[in-house]
Amino acid sequence: MENHKTLKQVLLLVALSYFCFMFGNSLVSLTIPDEVFYAQTAKEMLKNGSWMTPYIFGQPQFEKPVFLYWLLKSSFMVSGINSFSARFFPAFFGMIGVIAVYFLGRIGFKDQKKAFISAIVLMTAGLYVGLARTVFTDLVFSILILLSLLSFYWGYSFRNRKGTGILLFFIFAGLATLTKGPLGLLIPLLTVIVFLLLKKDIKFLLGRYLFWGLLIFSFISLPWYILMFKLYGNAFIHEFFYNDHIRRIIEAEHIGNDTWYFYPFSMIGCIFPWSFFLAAALFFLPRHIKEKDNSFYVFLVCWIAVTFVTFQSAHSKLVSYIFPLFPALAFFCGGFIADSLASEKRGRLFNLALSLSVAAVFLMPLVLIIASIWFKDSLSPYLSSQRAIIFFVSAFLLFGLVMLSLILKKKLLKGIYCLGLFVPLMLYFIPFVLHDIEPYLSSRQACEYLLKNYKVDNLILSSKFFARGVKYYTDKEVAVIDMPGTPFFSPHPIPFLNTQEEVRDFLRGQKTTYAILKKSSVEDIANLVGGEFKYTVLKV
Repeated sequence: MENHKTLKQVLLLVALSYFCFMFGNSLVSLTIPDEVFYAQTAKEMLKNGSWMTPYIFGQPQFEKPVFLYWLLKSSFMVSGINSFSARFFPAFFGMIGVIAVYFLGRIGFKDQKKAFISAIVLMTAGLYVGLARTVFTDLVFSILILLSLLSFYWGYSFRNRKGTGILLFFIFAGLATLTKGPLGLLIPLLTVIVFLLLKKDIKFLLGRYLFWGLLIFSFISLPWYILMFKLYGNAFIHEFFYNDHIRRIIEAEHIGNDTWYFYPFSMIGCIFPWSFFLAAALFFLPRHIKEKDNSFYVFLVCWIAVTFVTFQSAHSKLVSYIFPLFPALAFFCGGFIADSLASEKRGRLFNLALSLSVAAVFLMPLVLIIASIWFKDSLSPYLSSQRAIIFFVSAFLLFGLVMLSLILKKKLLKGIYCLGLFVPLMLYFIPFVLHDIEPYLSSRQACEYLLKNYKVDNLILSSKFFARGVKYYTDKEVAVIDMPGTPFFSPHPIPFLNTQEEVRDFLRGQKTTYAILKKSSVEDIANLVGGEFKYTVLKV
């Protein structure tokens, strides 16, 4: 009976996660600047017949290891080069992550309901949905870390599976290291070591399984690094280890994010609509730590602490960097919600979290109505039709009323599941605004217009923000104008023009130059024209 229920829950999670992550994935073109960067690299690897060396703009690039590019290239070979095939594997790993959380919750909580609610929380959290529907390394990297930690905790909880658990731990850590670098081993291994030290059980890890695990890890992860060093020497070492790792520790790529509170607020905000439940769950965490059977909560705390400290110490900060700890946050929420629903007295914090969550659902359409009236002129480029606003407001008011009705009828669990639909429901708002917002997300339309109407046989001049997209959508060589600007954080092997004289020299070298530019770059070009140059705006 229990196995039948487990199968039903797993199949339900698979179906729901398919609609959250995979369905409609080709609706929006690959976005700039990051999605097209990864897709273009895989595209050039396919063109060059390379499985080992990543390329961008025709030259080797070492910003990330090779595993994600293997996935993208394989998908392109099967389904062609398009946005759906590019996003297939991130979405697929997103689905795997939901199922992995369910099974880890079954092991850790020893409770099906807590495991299922935790999986629902992760599946519908804002950042998780966003990363599972876009082409980034962070989702694949984080799910491999999750699978690594799941393998360990499975072996730790069922000692007859110890050897298999440890070996799987190192296999997934090896793949994570091939996805984003040494942190793929550092984060899960430090988590396990700290946990075992706190449990005074470090001997669990020691022995022949550790030796074989490290050997398997080395066999999976090291050959690519060794090959890149052999082929490219110090160029690889400098770009991969210094520029993309050490430099990000000592230098902020995004200066505004380099604050002590960026990650704590991001953790709370990006798990929305579960933010208030997470805040309440953290309040009860010390109580769980003091319980006799506290192993799972200690494990989760170690997981979060290691990940948080690792990335908090670096000056370069992005929300996606701390994504590996989000499954642990989902367990806190799932455990808190299940415990509260099982208690006759649900407690003020649970009621407060539920009330604030319902209020947030009703607040969203209200904010949109006010914004559409007060900021009508500012929003008009993004919302040319009032139909989108009417649909959004109507849908979310209906959604909020259904959820409120369930809660008032004391069907709290159904009401909470309804809350989980908040972020996925927003995805189905996209078709109503796609025509207006796509030009701001992707350079596809501009590139297609240029190639369809003009013969382009030389370098295309591009604003820095558009450069990767222009290359991906045109397959033409690109030069960047950015006055006065700073080069890409990771060097790109293309002309970078940040002075008037450099731009003039570039324009003199081509009889006709086509450009895809931001408004500020158009103004820079306008300041250069005179007797020597003429320019025409072809399309806005």
